Amino acid sequence: MKAYVFPGQGAQYSGMGLDLYEKSHQAQELFENANKILGFNITDIMFEGSAEDLKQTKVTQPAIFLHSVILSKVLGESFQPDMVAGHSLGEFSALVANQTLAFEDALKLVYKRALAMQKACEKQPSTMAAVLGLEDQVVEQICAQVSGIVVPANYNCPGQLVISGEVKAVEEACELLKEQGAKRALILPVGGAFHSPLMEPAREELAKAIAATDFKNPICPIYQNVSTTAVNDAAAIQENLIAQLTAPVKWTQSMQQMIADGMTQYIEVGPGKVLQGLLKKVDRNLETMSAEIPA
Repeated sequence: MKAYVFPGQGAQYSGMGLDLYEKSHQAQELFENANKILGFNITDIMFEGSAEDLKQTKVTQPAIFLHSVILSKVLGESFQPDMVAGHSLGEFSALVANQTLAFEDALKLVYKRALAMQKACEKQPSTMAAVLGLEDQVVEQICAQVSGIVVPANYNCPGQLVISGEVKAVEEACELLKEQGAKRALILPVGGAFHSPLMEPAREELAKAIAATDFKNPICPIYQNVSTTAVNDAAAIQENLIAQLTAPVKWTQSMQQMIADGMTQYIEVGPGKVLQGLLKKVDRNLETMSAEIPA
């Protein structure tokens, strides 16, 4: 069974999407349509902007979404998913891929999500940190011990967990995790505490936008970050998508479930190869590849 997976924030790079634009008339139309929907030329930033320009959440999220979704559309008839999943932001790309959401509706939601998260970040100093080389359970226990808000945010693969919360609480947790034997506990260069209770204002804002958007039952199941299991029901997909902003991304568990459900091919659609690297930590024997523009 073919699983198509879509990356999240952090996969962006300067020049992203330019090859798509230059090689495909369909891609050009979709990019130009995106510029109109967003009200600014995101293509200028994607194709020519610096890494710093691309770092702004309000640019990063729609840029990665566009790269992933437009690539999936350009693949044409060869794009035949049996299952899909997306890491955090990538879940919106996956929902266009399995026809739950229309391209335009999903782009509007992604942009609203990005602006709402940016606003939540500005309300309170907060951060995230990558923890390497510890069991998930140990990280969970340390987070629970620290006073202040710090929670597991991204279960990326065995031995790699990202924590998220208030700056002081995250710093304290990092020190305790190093004492427990973490190979690394490293503060990440991010704007705020994604997938933590500090994103509650953004969750409320996004919930209204999602409720007003048309969701259809998908053509194939999505393995969502919150549930980790195959979801085929439009209403359940909406609920999980809203919960995702303040809940952890259970990527390890989602991949394990996809394998258990018969995944044999793992195809990453979008910038970078981060997700393929994570899967190899779960099962190094599975076939992984990047989706590529047809010649």
